Amino acid sequence: MCRFQKYLSQRAALLGVALLMPVLLGSPTNAAAFALYGADARVGVLDPDGVDGTLAVGAGLNFQQAGSHVHLMPNVIYWSESGLSDVNTNFDASYHFEPAGRVSPYLGGGLGMHFYSSDGPGDPGTDLGPNLFGGVTLPMSGASLYLEGRTTLTDRSQFGLMTGATFYLGR
Repeated sequence: MCRFQKYLSQRAALLGVALLMPVLLGSPTNAAAFALYGADARVGVLDPDGVDGTLAVGAGLNFQQAGSHVHLMPNVIYWSESGLSDVNTNFDASYHFEPAGRVSPYLGGGLGMHFYSSDGPGDPGTDLGPNLFGGVTLPMSGASLYLEGRTTLTDRSQFGLMTGATFYLGR
């Protein structure tokens, strides 16, 4: 199998896991369990080590336990710059300080797996590392807007500013 086919098969397997994770997380029927709360879309700028700053796009799901300030957020972020690209799958958790429906600061962290393109500098392959982020969420009718600072601590560390929206589902 050539490197490009291997790269594509890794990406397909990763996408399958990312799509299956919300189904597994959303299946409990216990009233105290985390339930699907919303879908997320984001865009921003990232500054990865070793390449110039670049535009990043992402999407994810948002799970919340009723009455809780904690959110579980599987998500994917993608960027490409100077022949190097990264598909970054994350499993993040955040805590918002104000009750739902109010402007609220939040902090979070998680674990991300980076799948770098094989044509990048030093053929970096994959990298696992923690994510740290914080921001503010602004509730609206049917959605919440947010502005977030985010850093990833890996061999190719990244810092970025993201903005996006979480669209409420089933509310």
